[in-house]
Amino acid sequence: MRKSDSLKGIRKVFNRDDPQMPIIIVLLIIVAVLSIILAIGLGPVSIAPGTVAQIIGSRIPFIENDILPTWTNVEENIVWGLRFPRVLLGMIVGASLSMTGVAMQALVRNHLADPFILGVSSGAAATATLGMLFGVFSFLGVYSLSISAFLGAAITIILVYTISRVRGRINITQLLLSGVALSMIMDAITRIITLSAPNALGLHNVTFWLSGSLAGTKWGYLTLPFVVIIICMVILLVNHRALNALLMGDETAGTLGFNVGRLQKILVLVSSLMAGTTIAVSGTIGFIGLMVPHFTRLLIGSDHKRVLPVCALIGGILVVWVDVAARLVIAPEELPLGILTAIFGGPIFIWLLKRNTGK
Repeated sequence: MRKSDSLKGIRKVFNRDDPQMPIIIVLLIIVAVLSIILAIGLGPVSIAPGTVAQIIGSRIPFIENDILPTWTNVEENIVWGLRFPRVLLGMIVGASLSMTGVAMQALVRNHLADPFILGVSSGAAATATLGMLFGVFSFLGVYSLSISAFLGAAITIILVYTISRVRGRINITQLLLSGVALSMIMDAITRIITLSAPNALGLHNVTFWLSGSLAGTKWGYLTLPFVVIIICMVILLVNHRALNALLMGDETAGTLGFNVGRLQKILVLVSSLMAGTTIAVSGTIGFIGLMVPHFTRLLIGSDHKRVLPVCALIGGILVVWVDVAARLVIAPEELPLGILTAIFGGPIFIWLLKRNTGK
């Protein structure tokens, strides 16, 4: 009886027609905080969750003096200097990719769309590869890789947007086709650059980065993606009714009083900005932007007002734990995140699709 009662309670909370959003958001925030603390402690050098919480608490204003230091300098350096910024970046990257997936799927009215459908990742890969192998952007300093990747993403999306404009409006078919064409062109340029690689080590580093990684994250990497994701989430939430209408078609959305042309421009800009910023700091991490929106809709329905915040939290939690697996599977070496998201995410996504189709 108790088991059946608990299942009924879960189904009542995660009801697609009328989900209890306050409970769901609070639960996901708790899971996210616990995931951050546990993920920081896991690695080649394990640190107890209590110690992790104390080290983080010792850096929080007003309570820092109430916590007596019982940890070593090595533990503090590992937690605060290495793993904490990395885990936080994982949360930001997962949330950004998930929300970008939601925005792209609304824009093209196709649930198979993902954050990289417009060739953003291919453009970022081309310029990042050029910088890593030949030092073209070395004058940009410490953040040369991130800036070069963002420049490539920005150039690609500007070209896609320019080509897809027809009589002042975005033609969705041309948007998709131009995205595919430019993606192929940028992939070809990337291959030419890698074939001309001056050394094997550089080629290995490029291959690892292209597969997605959070290794080497610093506190300075968090500011820009965090600001971008907050601004973009606010924009998407403000337009959640328009996103719902857009799923029913351009004509229907226009009949309901929404400016479809303006909305399309906003979605292209927001999606490209989030995807480009994310790729710049983490490389290409696939499947998150495709899988998480589907999973979220299965839980709470398709209303974008609900989907966006839940999607962001689930995506962040997922990337954090995939990154933990990347650190531990062949420790002390690391696996690229993109490989693991495909290996684990693919079967789960197929199971969800079959289960949903069966119902």
